[in-house]
Amino acid sequence: MEPLRLLETATALLVIAALGGVVMAAIRFSGRDHPPTWLAMLHGFLAAAAATLLIYGGVFVGLPTLANVGTVLLLLAAAGGAYLNLEFHWKNMALPKGIMVGHALVAVLGFVLVLLALVGLMH
Repeated sequence: MEPLRLLETATALLVIAALGGVVMAAIRFSGRDHPPTWLAMLHGFLAAAAATLLIYGGVFVGLPTLANVGTVLLLLAAAGGAYLNLEFHWKNMALPKGIMVGHALVAVLGFVLVLLALVGLMH
């Protein structure tokens, strides 16, 4: 797989996952303790698929440095998402808004770096 196609695919998956994240944040900030489980799982699976592609690309294909740094940030965001899921959602406890915001900020920064790497390869 060539780097451009890999980054395009990972970016598309991340956009869909991010849309789910925005919906989940809106649900939480509207007063509900947590989003529906199916939505949280879909969000995580899509983000994990993108991360898997990015790791594969970084190790075997060769991606730009920006994409690799973005991948590390996305993996940190994934750890935060797993923490939110396992420590709060599955225990039917309210998701802490501060951790949610931190998770989102790290994920957005990672996504922006991957997107910048993609744009760099397109030119």
